[in-house]
Amino acid sequence: MVGFETFLETPLKERKSFVGYDVPEGVDIRGRYDAEFARILSNDALQFVAGLQREFRNHIKYAMERRIEAKMRYNNGGLPGFDPATMKVREGEWVCAAVPPAVADRRVEITGPVDRKMIINALNSGAKVFMADFEDALSPTWENLMRGQINLKDAVNGTISFNDKARNRTYKLNEQTAMLFVRPRGWHLPEAHIFIDGEPATGCLVDFGLYFFHNYSSFRKLQGQCYGPFFYLPKMEHSREARIWNNVFERAEKMVGIENGSIRATVLIETLPAVFQMDEILYELRDHSVGLNCGRWDYIFSYVKTFQAHPDRLLPDRVQVGMTQHFMRSYSDLLIRTCHRRGVHAMGGMAAQIPIRDDPKANEAAMELVKKDKLKEVRAGHDGTWAAHPGLIPAIMEVFTNNMGNKANQIESVKREEAALLNEEDLLQIPRGVRTMEALRLNTRVGIQYVAAWLTGTGSVPLYNLMEDAATAEISRVQNWQWLKYEVELNGDGLGVKVSRCLFGRVVEEEMARIEKEVGKEKFNKGMYKEACKIFKRQCIAPKLDDFLTLDAYNQIVVYHPSGSSKL
Repeated sequence: MVGFETFLETPLKERKSFVGYDVPEGVDIRGRYDAEFARILSNDALQFVAGLQREFRNHIKYAMERRIEAKMRYNNGGLPGFDPATMKVREGEWVCAAVPPAVADRRVEITGPVDRKMIINALNSGAKVFMADFEDALSPTWENLMRGQINLKDAVNGTISFNDKARNRTYKLNEQTAMLFVRPRGWHLPEAHIFIDGEPATGCLVDFGLYFFHNYSSFRKLQGQCYGPFFYLPKMEHSREARIWNNVFERAEKMVGIENGSIRATVLIETLPAVFQMDEILYELRDHSVGLNCGRWDYIFSYVKTFQAHPDRLLPDRVQVGMTQHFMRSYSDLLIRTCHRRGVHAMGGMAAQIPIRDDPKANEAAMELVKKDKLKEVRAGHDGTWAAHPGLIPAIMEVFTNNMGNKANQIESVKREEAALLNEEDLLQIPRGVRTMEALRLNTRVGIQYVAAWLTGTGSVPLYNLMEDAATAEISRVQNWQWLKYEVELNGDGLGVKVSRCLFGRVVEEEMARIEKEVGKEKFNKGMYKEACKIFKRQCIAPKLDDFLTLDAYNQIVVYHPSGSSKL
């Protein structure tokens, strides 16, 4: 076994070709060989993925270069805003293709990683949709990615089961299950276990390509009522990135011989620049769209990242940055108006709470907060919303059903035309609130524990009665970075101290001691808490803000095995 960096430093001609996966010309698999994985990584499937990579890699590189240009513009004092060049798209009277009947009703959706037991429980949860996640809720180890593809194939075919020996219980699908959506990774993430023409494959094309190739026919027959498969698309910043996805969909449909518009996708509006591109994103995907989603945790993270060079735009404690903040409410209202004007779903944000089983009073209070949040969403006009845990679904379903009645959605009944008056100032308003030592400590504790779990292969982590994934860990990281960068005063708890590197160093030491106490010495020593602490602390004190927490940590989970196959 060799690490990612060591392999990259090895000259191509010195790398050996091993018997293992049957790969097409130019494809090199460096992940561990497994006979089950070989069913997914067939020659035809890899050829399909390689075809997508070769056709679109230059378009992807160009889009990533434009992201860098936009970042430089914001760092030099610029602000994101509506593009005058696409005003005709925003003001035009076009609509997206009609929503397929199979996904007309999406009032409650559950999300989670592509873990086998999770898939079964989520599909059986009573939610209308399950979003199986290769992105924020998954640590992209080779094992997780490949087993995830196997699990999804079995789920689409209806044959998935899981034998839990510890509980002496076998899990199987119910007769009625949620509709399956799949979220591939974002454009920026590589898949370093698969090389195509000498460079790492694009992670989302691997996720999408393998899943689509193996499942499009069965899905359309068994679930999609002649439509599908269905997807969620993350982390976009501009409509040019949506155009690439649309072209990928068209190419995939053509390659397998199904009708244009069969594939449908919901785009997460989870970056600040994307809120100014919602019409344009839907326009690019108009034959393949089933809506937009308020990815609100990543959106908060993106606000800090976009304004990293703007000391006048400091975030208060993250618990204070909710949908009552004007910039967040404006984003939600404009998303609803945009989606319903274009004939597609406007999906609400995540309820990250998890049931508190050992404290009924605290659990009741948490559930009341969830219901209150979801009541605001449905009354605002959202067609559905997200839950992180099956225990939340009955309560959320009740809230939406009580307000929507028998209607499958609110696309025609709630238009929110007044949101047309929202402008750039509304969408960029500085959030109000205070900053506290407790928030600095919580950010540090959550960030370290999340990275520790991620390094050991877990991407969705229950912490302090919330389900944390990469999005909430990112908020912790960038908020700490921002407060350190500008030495902010902690003005909300009477301490009046400034956040310095010295103070942060003490906080890290003290929170590491608290983590050890909370998880126990044995688990702490066996886990990767010390390694996680180094990564998290380094990113918080770095002079320049890293774009993504997981990009820095990715090399730690990439492992090359000499038993793969290559035809170079």
